[in-house]
Amino acid sequence: MGLQIILANPRGFCAGVDRAILLVERALMLFGKPVYVRHAIVHNQYVVRELTRRGAIFVENVAAIPPRAVVIFSAHGSSQAVRQQAEARQLRIFDAICPLVTKVHMEVRKLSEDGYECILIGHQGHPEVEGTMGQFNKDGGGKIYLVEDIQQAQRLQVHSPTRLAYVTQTTLSVDDTRDIVKALKQRFPLIKEPPKDDICYATQNRQDAVKKLASHCDLILVLGSRNSSNSNRLCEIARRKQTTAYLIDSPGQINPAWLTGVKTLGITAGASAPEKLVQDTLAFFRANYTNCVVRDDGGKREQVVFNLPAAIRNLPLTEPVRWKSLSELGNVLARTQAPKMK
Repeated sequence: MGLQIILANPRGFCAGVDRAILLVERALMLFGKPVYVRHAIVHNQYVVRELTRRGAIFVENVAAIPPRAVVIFSAHGSSQAVRQQAEARQLRIFDAICPLVTKVHMEVRKLSEDGYECILIGHQGHPEVEGTMGQFNKDGGGKIYLVEDIQQAQRLQVHSPTRLAYVTQTTLSVDDTRDIVKALKQRFPLIKEPPKDDICYATQNRQDAVKKLASHCDLILVLGSRNSSNSNRLCEIARRKQTTAYLIDSPGQINPAWLTGVKTLGITAGASAPEKLVQDTLAFFRANYTNCVVRDDGGKREQVVFNLPAAIRNLPLTEPVRWKSLSELGNVLARTQAPKMK
């Protein structure tokens, strides 16, 4: 009997990732090599390697960037302190922050201005968390707290329980976050909710697709890098559905022993993983396994497109594009279902 492969949908690049990569590519076309990027533009090794090959230099600290150079802030968002450091070095700043992360930043700044303390539900050390916590103005005496799980929510001590609100990292597990929010509401009945859910549409859609996939697959492979929060959550969700799942950067990481006894294989990709990696994985199975049958699992049609920031979108290109855009290696379905980014 052959191997049946089911592709999750939606999968791969979301609108925020597509926009961030296009921003780096356009900056390289406008200003030439090198263009500096603070932190990985998105959390995917393939994307970072490809952009490095094309002339991007990735750094963790703006102090490593020559004065007056071009710098791009990553899609995960940056703190106010990082921006001030870049301005002090007279860097030309273009911000690739996802607009959905910008929404959370604005919520945090408004809460601190209105005299609220704030709880951020997220993972310590993640750049999105660092950037979001760096939006809170502590001059008013308030504080922003990081909560990672239910246990921390139950133990948390705050200064102002009657002037307290919460926001969340955009790439969390929807189910985990719901449970943490429930614990916070039990502990702080007056806690203020965000006007709209902070977990992004793409994260939720990919999680829903994996839940569906796990119900009829023996094994799920998630294309994504180890430092990708949303990719890790996809693996966790599949495993909670009692389906074996592995996170891989490329088909070269596939262990043939994983396929022992597997009749139905599910494949998906995190929001920062290009569709090329999925197609490379399909090519691997077609080359190494007889009678592979590939079908699409349907799913939601994503039509969200985020325009490039006007600061770079309106700068004229003086020479033609010399390479195929990395974004063109992104989610094939997204490209066919949504208008091209201007």
